[in-house]
Amino acid sequence: MWPMRDQTAVAGIGHTEFTKRGGITRSEFQIACEAVVNAAADAGLRVQDIDGLVTYEIDHNAPSAVAQALGIPNVRFMNLYPGGGNSAAGVVHNAAMAVYSGTAEVVVAYRSICQGQTGRYGSGQSRGALGNRVGGSQAFTGPFGVLSPAQGYAFEAQRHMHEYGTTSEQLGAISVASYKHAEENPNAVMRGTRLTLEDHQNSRMIVDPYHLFDCCQESDGACAVVVTSAERARSLRQPLVLIAGAAQGASFEAGIDRHSRSARGWTSAGLSDIAADLYKRAGVGPGEIDVAQFYENFTGQVLMAIEDLGFCRKGEGGAFVEGGTVEWPDGDLPINTSGGNLAEGYIHGLNLVLEAVRQARGTSTAQVAGAEHSLVVSGPSAAPSSALILRRGS
Repeated sequence: MWPMRDQTAVAGIGHTEFTKRGGITRSEFQIACEAVVNAAADAGLRVQDIDGLVTYEIDHNAPSAVAQALGIPNVRFMNLYPGGGNSAAGVVHNAAMAVYSGTAEVVVAYRSICQGQTGRYGSGQSRGALGNRVGGSQAFTGPFGVLSPAQGYAFEAQRHMHEYGTTSEQLGAISVASYKHAEENPNAVMRGTRLTLEDHQNSRMIVDPYHLFDCCQESDGACAVVVTSAERARSLRQPLVLIAGAAQGASFEAGIDRHSRSARGWTSAGLSDIAADLYKRAGVGPGEIDVAQFYENFTGQVLMAIEDLGFCRKGEGGAFVEGGTVEWPDGDLPINTSGGNLAEGYIHGLNLVLEAVRQARGTSTAQVAGAEHSLVVSGPSAAPSSALILRRGS
């Protein structure tokens, strides 16, 4: 048995408002601090009780600066998880390891984004004037015009379509579900946009096969998650939400350097090994997951992640998501029940962790009846990926 199973808990969650890009005028640093303060208050803790801070490697708001601004007297643990959206479950996992090891007692994972202030993630990134060197994976793609995330991830979706007959309408079913769930969520950026499959199909093409509504939002906002021991969490304000299992890492074929993948890696979200570790550690299988939050930079990556996590066989993800299977309240596997990155807001996936906690507490705006196990999957097709299973405590 995984020694950390049910030994740590999410005791508090906090966020700011979520807006479209440019909608928040306060600084990105200010809203990072606000989210941390809100998460501590949600747990019934003082900010001074925090002694650990974790964020994404690419967050602009350093843990040391956040600690100083908030007057945290003694920070025993600071950590950065490598990457972007692949980090959402990973920062919570790292916080839990710090608590379980005794390194810190109350660790807050946070992410703050103001794309209206710091630049758009979805835009093509040029690396300077012609003739300048380009390193990393872009050295193999940039010279050929593959500059934006949508372009890179579209290759994988096209390959899945070619191999298994997956359709654009099946990708659209994921979008329709997310927008439907956002209608219930007062904090969702796209609340009030009632998306139909026809709307999805008629929306402009971004990069074939991805239409506009296959792509995540460009947002401003911040989120934070308080992790402490299960023992301490039992005495705090909120219903107990245990961290039943967590996993992170990357297989050889899961890297963002797509040029090095085998054919098999082109139709996978790179999560099969993580899924095996996760289920073993949590002591459950896919049949015991009641609700799931899949990081959706693009809909095709969600479909492949559903396959990798064992909810259907390889190549059957398209058929699986049809017919309302992933919709609340009647679907067999409701996903992204706050609206997710597609319709709630793009806070680099940490908002998905908050929704998983709400489902385990029983307080979601699209609450799955009797939900006991709540899954978070972060960073399909972007290594090192991460995943969590949260369990309703008693």
